[in-house]
Amino acid sequence: MTRNGIGIRTAQLRSHRVVGQIHVYDGAGKGKSQAALGVVLRSIGLGINSRSATRVLLLRFLKGPGRAYDEDGAIEALQQGFPHLIDQVRTGRAEFFGADEVTRFDRQEARRGWDVAKGAIASGLYSVVVLDELNPVLDLGLLPVEEVVQTLKSKPEEVEIIATGRGAPQQLLDIADLHSEMKPHHHATAAEQGISGIEIYTGAGKGKSTSALGKALQAIGRGISQDKSHRVLIMQWLKGGSGYTEDAAIAALQQSYPALVDHQRCGRDAIVWRGQQQELDYVEAERGWEIARTAIASGLYKTIILDELNPTVDLELLPIEPIVQALLRKPRDTEVIITGRCHNPPAYFDLASIHSEVFCHKHYANQGVELKQGVDF
Repeated sequence: MTRNGIGIRTAQLRSHRVVGQIHVYDGAGKGKSQAALGVVLRSIGLGINSRSATRVLLLRFLKGPGRAYDEDGAIEALQQGFPHLIDQVRTGRAEFFGADEVTRFDRQEARRGWDVAKGAIASGLYSVVVLDELNPVLDLGLLPVEEVVQTLKSKPEEVEIIATGRGAPQQLLDIADLHSEMKPHHHATAAEQGISGIEIYTGAGKGKSTSALGKALQAIGRGISQDKSHRVLIMQWLKGGSGYTEDAAIAALQQSYPALVDHQRCGRDAIVWRGQQQELDYVEAERGWEIARTAIASGLYKTIILDELNPTVDLELLPIEPIVQALLRKPRDTEVIITGRCHNPPAYFDLASIHSEVFCHKHYANQGVELKQGVDF
């Protein structure tokens, strides 16, 4: 039988870039701010045992302190666990508003946030500066696009910039080294049958596993601040090697919050190429699924990340129907997040209440730029 699938690059030792890039995550689909959180987690993982500057600034526009957001608990968890590695600044008011509702306060808050951003970028204190919801700030006309673009173009060479949100202006996209667009898909089956709590992130763009890491952080945050029993399982396929930066951060989170975080990986320390699967690939994929299936059925975990399950299925390392049945029988209050690209969408996609396809409009790797530890892996 001919087998098809997708190869996943491993984290084996390799050269990586030093020069920071400008990332833009936009689109109507879910996962943009989550992707930024995932980059934050990877950067923190690199900084735990590093003497180099790996501090992160998370600057959140349009997210004033008067309102709660999904990522609040995640950031709280990171700040409690790694206070020396992350800073957060929030600006704006606590409600949504349109272009015809802009006030003087909105412009003042946007300017205050931008002043912080400019100082942080120039300071050399941060390896990563996340400008969460910068895109809609520019789209609303709260800041001059030309000034923002010029500042980002002139950033110190080593600083990584992450800009998120809908409505990124073309001038920003023109200078971006990476542009991923999250496009939503709606599945009638999930809506008609009242299925909830299943999220899928797929597509060729960067941001799928990164969004899942951000989702895991959000769940950990809820476990700390709201529901003390909110346990999280991060299950990763096709990642049996060593050197993944998030491993250090996840291990540190497990040490800080041992009752809340479990992390399992399966696979060989090698790329599984289409048509070249080995027997061990099937054994490892099945081992991972047995862990995941049991976790889904148990109700012990409120959030379960099935990272790179999609390409595992596309490689025909796992059958589809048992996954469908496990998802249909999951406890209602268990969230399952599934990631990875695939050529042929499997049947369980129809069960997703949230499905974001990440489109790659631009990626520095396609221009011969090396990936960067702490950001890309």
